[in-house]
Amino acid sequence: MTTATQSGAGAQTATAKPHSTAITFWQGVAIIFGANIGAGILALPYGARSGGFPALLVALIVAGFLTTASMLYVAEVALRTKEPLQLAGLAKKYLGNVGSWLVFAGVAVNGLGALIAYTSGSGRILSELLGLPEAVGSLIFFIPGVLVVWFGLQATGRSEQAITIAMLVLILVLCGWTFFGPGIDIANVTYVQPFFIIPIVNLAVFAFIAQYTVPELARGLAETNPRALPRAIVVGMCATGFLLALVPLAALGMMGREGITEVVTVAWGQELGSAAYYLANIFAVLAMMTSFWAIALTLMTNIFDRFKWPSEGAPGYRVAAIAIVAIPAFLIGVFKLAGFVSALGYAGGFAGAIMSIVPVLMLHRARKHGDQEPAWKAGWVSHPIIQGLLILVFGLAFVYSLVSAFGLVPDGWA
Repeated sequence: MTTATQSGAGAQTATAKPHSTAITFWQGVAIIFGANIGAGILALPYGARSGGFPALLVALIVAGFLTTASMLYVAEVALRTKEPLQLAGLAKKYLGNVGSWLVFAGVAVNGLGALIAYTSGSGRILSELLGLPEAVGSLIFFIPGVLVVWFGLQATGRSEQAITIAMLVLILVLCGWTFFGPGIDIANVTYVQPFFIIPIVNLAVFAFIAQYTVPELARGLAETNPRALPRAIVVGMCATGFLLALVPLAALGMMGREGITEVVTVAWGQELGSAAYYLANIFAVLAMMTSFWAIALTLMTNIFDRFKWPSEGAPGYRVAAIAIVAIPAFLIGVFKLAGFVSALGYAGGFAGAIMSIVPVLMLHRARKHGDQEPAWKAGWVSHPIIQGLLILVFGLAFVYSLVSAFGLVPDGWA
């Protein structure tokens, strides 16, 4: 863009009414929960079918704890920084351009993988529900997704909060229907093959990755209650972990490993009957929509931050950022250039490695060179042993993604 264009954008910013950024504690919880409860929860039962539910539970505990620790590191870094920077901006401030580009790449790859999966999954589900071509179903999904992201953080927070309540009701009804209706076969949830824990960890890492939402939450809570930030993270992640375990327990328990489909709600709803089929797939679409909002918003704001584009009062820049976020994912998903589960596994491995190492390095630098004393500090969770485990586990997930991409993994791992 030219200097004149940038000046014009600045003038527009001065007169335009900015999008409000203030959010409540529960809206913050809903943004984390909504970012996580998306494609991951729909893919986990299929991804865990070979290893079994106990293997999935171990993977969820390990990935959930370490990801929460990483998010708390980002929270302290954000609270030590006066400027409302996104994750890439924080990395640039404390680690320089290399760190900034690494984080931007991690956010972009993870976000692109998720949005590709949402395009593919939503198109398939809406095609089944409405009898439409999959491409039309994906387009119907994308239109409200992009509109909410256009209006910014507060619109996303309110929408996430409203739909999160609906999602919780739907999923609890479906799980209750499963447990008290057909019931579950204990044999379906007690078999375990530890050898298959490794690929499950990659999916679990993807399902929990939400570090990129933390600076947005810090910005939204800064005016009202900055000390609520770590509590919002922990509550959001615990709620995420509970549902990530509950859905596979119900689906695997009822259908067994042979009955699971790549998008779990397709077979799950069919097993419970026509009413449950519609409820299950409405839940799936809502889950993907809330995650779409959180991830697309974060991708868009990271583009503003990385390329120093004005985020307010310059609609041309906003349109360009949304186009960069949405169009490639839409096209790749519609033309099926990547599968639902494989897109998530690769994204989780690559982004997980970056999201583990960079927050640790940023925390050390921010504690030495931060702008201010934070309203909250990470305590025992920042112990060097935990930091080392975080880097080791997520680093191995990245190595798995590389060898998987080249077809070098054992049968059943991919």
